[in-house]
Amino acid sequence: MGDFLGAVTAFPTVVFTFALVVVAVYWLLVLLGGAHFHGARGGHHGHGHGHGHGAGRHGHGGLQRVLGLGGVPITVAVSLVVAFAWFGALSGRVVFGGGHGGVLLPVALVGGWVGARVLAWPLGRLMPAPAPPPSRRDFVGLGCVIRTGRVGPDFGQAEVHAADGSSAVVQVRQSLDDAAGPGGVLRAGASALIYDYDDAGEYFWVMPAVPATG
Repeated sequence: MGDFLGAVTAFPTVVFTFALVVVAVYWLLVLLGGAHFHGARGGHHGHGHGHGHGAGRHGHGGLQRVLGLGGVPITVAVSLVVAFAWFGALSGRVVFGGGHGGVLLPVALVGGWVGARVLAWPLGRLMPAPAPPPSRRDFVGLGCVIRTGRVGPDFGQAEVHAADGSSAVVQVRQSLDDAAGPGGVLRAGASALIYDYDDAGEYFWVMPAVPATG
């Protein structure tokens, strides 16, 4: 036992021992629900104000693909590299002794990358497919509340609540036919129904909401 503790606390194994402890604590927190599982396969962006088009992708996703570790979350990739590197450094120190630390460190890193790359592909196939990124068309079919004094074919804004509970103020338009029909012109505070989205103009078509009958 003393020899083992000496090996894991000696250079270069101690470098990866510390990292392995951090990794173990992280996964313990994940199991206990105290940390989030960060994916690198395209996270789901919330319906923020204005409901963006999924900008702001994680930069580490491209680095993972370059290193051949794509297809698994970044936390899984790092954990695999650390675990394999720790085992490689420990094995190297046991076999070759403590006089080759300067060589064992880079060799262990390479070994960690190789081991992680070997497992990344089969693990990636077991990972659930990422949820599709949010789209502005997710709002089509939802109710909204008009927030401008009027809505016409060239002007208007409304507040809409997404399925996840978030809200956004979006550009809306009302056709002249809808304005002339039941419910008339939509004004501030009126309830409306989003029935279509114009990709070119980046606004929603709305019509007066049908009053609920009890």
